[in-house]
Amino acid sequence: MTQTQKRILVIGLVPLFMSLLSVSSINVVLPAIATDIGASTSALQWVLTGYALSFGVVLVAAGRAGDVFGRSQLFMIGVGLFGLSSLVSGIAPDPLTLNIARVFMGLGSGLLNPQVVGLIQQYFQGPPRGRAFGLMGTTVGLSVAIGPVLGGALIALLGEDVGWRATFLVNVPFAIASLILAKAWFPPGAWRGIASDDDEHRRDLDPIGVVLLGIGVLLVLLPFVESSVGWFIWSALPVGLVAVWVWTKWERRYAARGRPPMVDLDLFRIRSFSNGSIIITLYFLGVTSVWVLVAMYMQQGLGHSALAAGMIGLPAALLSAISADVSGRFVFQIGRRLVVWGVLMCLVGLASTAVVIMLLSQGIGSEWWMLLTLSFIGTAQGMVISPNQTLTLQEVPLKYAGSSGGVLQTGQRIGTSMGLAIMTALAFAVTAVSNWHMGMVSAFSAIAVVVVLAGIVGLAEVRRGKRRQR
Repeated sequence: MTQTQKRILVIGLVPLFMSLLSVSSINVVLPAIATDIGASTSALQWVLTGYALSFGVVLVAAGRAGDVFGRSQLFMIGVGLFGLSSLVSGIAPDPLTLNIARVFMGLGSGLLNPQVVGLIQQYFQGPPRGRAFGLMGTTVGLSVAIGPVLGGALIALLGEDVGWRATFLVNVPFAIASLILAKAWFPPGAWRGIASDDDEHRRDLDPIGVVLLGIGVLLVLLPFVESSVGWFIWSALPVGLVAVWVWTKWERRYAARGRPPMVDLDLFRIRSFSNGSIIITLYFLGVTSVWVLVAMYMQQGLGHSALAAGMIGLPAALLSAISADVSGRFVFQIGRRLVVWGVLMCLVGLASTAVVIMLLSQGIGSEWWMLLTLSFIGTAQGMVISPNQTLTLQEVPLKYAGSSGGVLQTGQRIGTSMGLAIMTALAFAVTAVSNWHMGMVSAFSAIAVVVVLAGIVGLAEVRRGKRRQR
């Protein structure tokens, strides 16, 4: 890699790591937040969902803005907002202040994430791009691994009242350092978008499209992240789907008038992009709930501490980081077959973990065998997520790098939210009439079905690639 490429990765991946660390560490510190500032159950729910909703809603619009006006500007705004709101979260005197700050943390994360994808698209080509996305996957894996352990360790070292605050305040110096390095190191091309000063149409952000898609994504996500509110919240889902449908009509009409739409829907005519988007949405719909289910099973089903629940997934997360880096080196040689192999390894991990749980229900064996079985799933994540992202964006024109990355990440957020709601609801329903062991096996079986569907789409893409080669 060139010096410029290395600098871009340092600048981009450090705040990306911190933004994802804030997701993986929060579950461990929720009880401490409740004790220290008297947060109710609903307030604690919004500590989670406020971040998730604001993060998901702005991804596509932020990606488009970066394409148009320059990715460096949007990146620095996102990092600054994320760092400032982390500071406010860390000194929040009450639940309301904390929840408002968490919403702004999500907005900051949603602004900076598509810019990292767009910058990799802009400054890396061929095998170096695969390596860059592999390092991005390594960053994701490490944040997942370190988050729960860091949260538990800070509370153990500093106490509950200071420990939970430290999990937010640790972001601040990294945000400041990232801003300083971004100002000094970003190349001139990163400050320029596709817009030119004398071309107002190119500067058009399609504000109506932004609002329509934002409302649609918000209403689609809301029932899944706020399902505990009551059945009536599900009425938001069909309204959200209608809003997304209206948005697609608006985008086509906007483009027909000669204006640049927020998302060029012709992107979905690129089969590698559309199929890759389906694969990753299905994969996130299934697999991201594994770690939440395992944490609940360890604590509520088996009576372990939060730190032990976080440690059970540590080898898997570390292997995910390693396999993402290795997969990034070989993604262009192997192609989408690498993703299919990852899906198969994930199925091995799901099946073997289910076997361990079934044996435990009979009083046989130890739950610590899951350190091994979950490692298959962790390794699979590195083989699926980063390579799929590289191949999905391979044929996308550079001018849509940010918005296409935003679309891809929005699919991940929707898949994650839906999966968490559906799989945990299934586990709780079966547990209520049986036990935690059967609840876990039932949920893992449903996850396996979704992962198989992702594998089928992956196989179809492999076959399409072979036909193109002929």
